Amino acid sequence: MSPDPLLTQRRRVEATMSAIDDKWAALGGPGGFLGWPQDEGAGSEEMDTNPPGGRCRDFQGSSIYVKSGVGAFEVHGDIRLAWVRWRAVGGVLGFPTTDETSTPDGRGRYNHFERGSIYWTPQTGAHVVYGDIRQRWAAMGWERSRLGYPTSDERDSSTPGGRMNDFEGGVIFWTPPHELDVRFQID
Repeated sequence: MSPDPLLTQRRRVEATMSAIDDKWAALGGPGGFLGWPQDEGAGSEEMDTNPPGGRCRDFQGSSIYVKSGVGAFEVHGDIRLAWVRWRAVGGVLGFPTTDETSTPDGRGRYNHFERGSIYWTPQTGAHVVYGDIRQRWAAMGWERSRLGYPTSDERDSSTPGGRMNDFEGGVIFWTPPHELDVRFQID
């Protein structure tokens, strides 16, 4: 008995499916919010990332990035735009480690990355938090803390070598060599 040619072709296609293809299918494939793979100047196929170590593919509504040992995750919308402004995988944040996800309070969305996070709400926009400032904010309860959501990206402060992030309810300052100061707004 000769093998069924359609079954053989399906097995060949399944054998060449990548982690990006699997993620795309899990998120609804062409009928999902990602849509079809799209040419953003580099073709619609998977491509290596720069720096090396991962692969990515752009879609009509998102991008999916995969890195060995991390997994395949999608990034889209204003969070994706903020991540690209911070140099995507080549920047301080690195590869995504979560899909874009709703926050527990239902007011915002976020993606975590290897070395930071981006949080978004319609009122605050998308903002980057990383390093010691992110660790302190996380320890306080993230967006459910008295600080609320970030309203700025991390940036230089007026203290030489210092950094800061503004939040709805205050500011976190960082100064070398790892000093953190949380200041709450007074109503």
